[in-house]
Amino acid sequence: MDYDAALAYLFEHLPMYQRIGHAAYKKDLTNIELLCRHLGNPQEQIKTIHIAGTNGKGSVSHALAAVFSQAGYNTGLYISPHYRDFRERIKINGNYIDKNAVSEFVTQNRALFDEVKPSFFEMTVAMAFWYFAQCKTDMAIIETGLGGRLDSTNIITPILSVITNISFDHMNVLGNTLPQIAFEKAGIIKPNVPVVIGETHPETEPVFRLKASEMHSDIYFAQQSISLFNENLANTYITADVLKQGEQIYKGLQTDLSGSFQLKNLVTILQTTELLPDLGYPIHRETVAKALGRVKQLTNFIGRWQVISAKNPLIIADSAHNEGGLRYAMSQLVNLRHRQLHIVLGVVNDKELQLILPLFPRQAMYYFCKADVPRGMPAEQLQQEALQFGLSGNAYPSVIAAYDAAKTAAQPNDVVFVGGSIFVVAEIL
Repeated sequence: MDYDAALAYLFEHLPMYQRIGHAAYKKDLTNIELLCRHLGNPQEQIKTIHIAGTNGKGSVSHALAAVFSQAGYNTGLYISPHYRDFRERIKINGNYIDKNAVSEFVTQNRALFDEVKPSFFEMTVAMAFWYFAQCKTDMAIIETGLGGRLDSTNIITPILSVITNISFDHMNVLGNTLPQIAFEKAGIIKPNVPVVIGETHPETEPVFRLKASEMHSDIYFAQQSISLFNENLANTYITADVLKQGEQIYKGLQTDLSGSFQLKNLVTILQTTELLPDLGYPIHRETVAKALGRVKQLTNFIGRWQVISAKNPLIIADSAHNEGGLRYAMSQLVNLRHRQLHIVLGVVNDKELQLILPLFPRQAMYYFCKADVPRGMPAEQLQQEALQFGLSGNAYPSVIAAYDAAKTAAQPNDVVFVGGSIFVVAEIL
């Protein structure tokens, strides 16, 4: 089976959350445990760091992978979902998994897949563990998919767990309150494995402290140790001075992670890197600084506050799709210098619109669209829903049609923003 046939098999035969929603979500670890046993438990042959959270886990995962790569470690990175290329999910030192490896994995295990009928996500997690073990990675950064406790990635015992933050998303699966969602994310905390919590919140802090206590795990709240000042936000980078418990540890630290939300992620990242020497990875701050300045180059990081065109007009794409992420993205967007905002907007059909649509600026011109996935909300339906929140514009038959219309209408001093869903952003990258 060649690569194209293997990919066709995966997409056609396995349920995929991104396409059909929570019906594809398996609420136990039975399948992934079975798959990994069949593969010789590759997850036990690799060192890992496990990342969960509502927002920021992709950025934090990429940044930590960059740090390890910059330090000379053979570094794996597993993320989800992908934008354009399935192989974005599984990378080593920024390089996508080899097509022949995908073909080999599917061909060798097809009989088992047909018997077990795993989800698309379960299969990709197993593939990642297998590939990282095959390639003898020194470290693999593993991002959870949904939640944590019952996430397919949660069969690893990492050297460190990281939970970025808790916000409202996927409530139909994870719960309707912040403590309920935090409980699911806290499921990645393992016995005697330290955990970093990126954001301190009065409703979720007790949940994390209790779980860490039960697991006898040291817990570090990043915001209580790391602080930033003299921050400078540009469209393609951030600079800041960094304090650790009141002592300056970086001056003018620059990262190519952009977007105001990355300031929170940066605090999480730096708290994590400060722990690495005590975990057996003597990575110096100088190396961390170099890595953070070239995360995109080292890891092939895309889709987060990505500048598609720097001027005439400025065009930005961002994958924020829930209340926590969009609050930051919209705040930064409206503060950009502009004559007129043009927003290309599409969402999935299970999105809580009453939580996210009020965050969008009313003065913008909207170009409503549906991403080319079954879960996409029809453009006309989104247009009508948005009107109730004072957001007006036309509906278009595709993302590209909406994007082209926005670019045509935009004047040189305008700003075009593309977002609302990862799948919308994927179509214009």
